[in-house]
Amino acid sequence: MWLHGFTQTKDSGRTFRSILAGTYEVLTIDLPGHGENFSIVASLDETADLLARALPSGPFILGGYSMGGRVALHFAIRHQERLSSLVVLSATMGISDDDERTARRARDNALADRVELIGADAFLDEWLAQPMFATLPDDPLERAARSSDARGLANSLRTSGTGTQAWLGETITSVTVPTLVIAGANDTKFVGEARLLNESLRASTTSLVQGTGHAAHLERPDEAAALIASVQPQ
Repeated sequence: MWLHGFTQTKDSGRTFRSILAGTYEVLTIDLPGHGENFSIVASLDETADLLARALPSGPFILGGYSMGGRVALHFAIRHQERLSSLVVLSATMGISDDDERTARRARDNALADRVELIGADAFLDEWLAQPMFATLPDDPLERAARSSDARGLANSLRTSGTGTQAWLGETITSVTVPTLVIAGANDTKFVGEARLLNESLRASTTSLVQGTGHAAHLERPDEAAALIASVQPQ
């Protein structure tokens, strides 16, 4: 089961998912605020529980990118008995400092106001202009697969943004399923986040996709898929 990132949908990452489908049956779903589920408003914990009701009983491999990776971590904490293994790409355990977390939540809320003000399409232009997406290929089909409902994206930021996420540094140690933590080698911040996750998880390995930024599976889908295909479920 692959969970998309913020602004994406279940149709995103088609090349990556196609390559991965050579090894696994790959399932996807629109997360709250995105795609067909644009009207659903849910926190990260609530999203994990919604997924627990919607997904196969297991065991299955759960993977996620960025926001989807954060959802996957919450799912693993709450429902790891359903998992054979876990894969997270460009994910974070959250922000440990209370003041920094509060400041991040304020920035997330400001972004939510921004997307409602200018609309989803203009917001996507601004979102993808960030340095962490500088090496992302210009792919019209991937752009078309992005979520288009401004209110849904705003609600996602307000209820599931990084600023809303509790610090998982203590609870993540309860996750014992084999875990692969991936980051783009050029994504300095999330290389650091990957190392923190690797130190906190009990059965994890870390791999970097060379020459890529935040969306390594879109930049080098063959390499990202090969890493995931090597995962050995418990």
